[in-house]
Amino acid sequence: MAQNSVVISPRGSERLRSGHLWVYRSDIRKAQAEPGSVVRLTDERSRFLGHAFYSDKSQIAIRSLTREDVPVDHAFFTERIRKAAAYRKIVVENTDAYRMVYGESDHLPSLIIDRYGDYFVLQTLSQSTERHKSIFVEIILELFSPKGILERNDPKVRLLEGLDQKVSVLYGEIPPEILANENGVAFAHDLANGQKTGSFLDQRENHWAARRYASGDVLDCFGYKGGFALTVAERCGHVEAIDMAPAAIAAAKRNKELNSRPNVTFREGNSFDILKEYDDVGRRFDMVVLDPPAFAKNRDSIPAAQRGYKEINLRALKILRPGGYLLTCSCSYHVTEPLFLQILAEAANDARRTVVIAERRTQAQDHPILLTMPETHYLKCFIVRVL
Repeated sequence: MAQNSVVISPRGSERLRSGHLWVYRSDIRKAQAEPGSVVRLTDERSRFLGHAFYSDKSQIAIRSLTREDVPVDHAFFTERIRKAAAYRKIVVENTDAYRMVYGESDHLPSLIIDRYGDYFVLQTLSQSTERHKSIFVEIILELFSPKGILERNDPKVRLLEGLDQKVSVLYGEIPPEILANENGVAFAHDLANGQKTGSFLDQRENHWAARRYASGDVLDCFGYKGGFALTVAERCGHVEAIDMAPAAIAAAKRNKELNSRPNVTFREGNSFDILKEYDDVGRRFDMVVLDPPAFAKNRDSIPAAQRGYKEINLRALKILRPGGYLLTCSCSYHVTEPLFLQILAEAANDARRTVVIAERRTQAQDHPILLTMPETHYLKCFIVRVL
């Protein structure tokens, strides 16, 4: 058996043939490979299946790179990253901050590259992308000539690969605050300490979509740094955004300063509690935005997540004026779109509101969904109208 080669089971082979990029450890028959290496994949009859990243720690032992028998080298990765960047030139508009490489969906599994103007943030989330990190840095320098590259390698998923969590500058300098435009709104990003790689880039298109329906009084729950609130503010009388994290409120107020939006206020508090409070006192809104964190981190937490999503949507629907709009999101992969629609329908019935769907949306186009890999589709977003 050749060095850096892996033999997988018939079930693993079928998984790859179906278009999925992952093979689990239970489907590894033989492995002679260094941790994090690029391996040659074959089935038990020695038939070539492709080249892949290999992990000796994670349950995801194989992440497929190509079904073709080609060298996986600097030129290979350069072409993949160049193609990913070319696609963003087509689909990304009105922003300086976007996801340039989205892992599996760009056929670069476990690699994230986000761009904030002249600064880049890299996440290497497996043994293999960590091992090839210096190559990715070289390619970014060759193709884009950035002022700085930061690694935001603090996600917990790295622990499953036997990797440490760290944040460090890989090239140049990273200022404590980077300003980036999004839909005509300026946002300050802290790349080293903000959520994800500095911000939630996947909601950018939904921020703009919300603006189309916004008017009058708007309540933005789980508002984070004011992405929805500041984007819709020009079309509204008053916008109130809620978040329970003091750091998020401080960042949101900073963004308000940058954009001169006097009709936006921020309140620190628990969105569940404040929704109930406003219902109790009879306060009403023309739009409510719900963009909570993931309630279901795994399959076991789905029942609790269902209860949580139903409660906030029920409370939001109760405080909407007739003709008002609810923009509601779930970023829980384990809560599927059909299940989320079922939860919304139950909430509408319990709230005694008649509701129609104005738009069904998902994550921004710089986070493309790989058709044969459901895991790449995580964000559900519905804009609904109360009749």
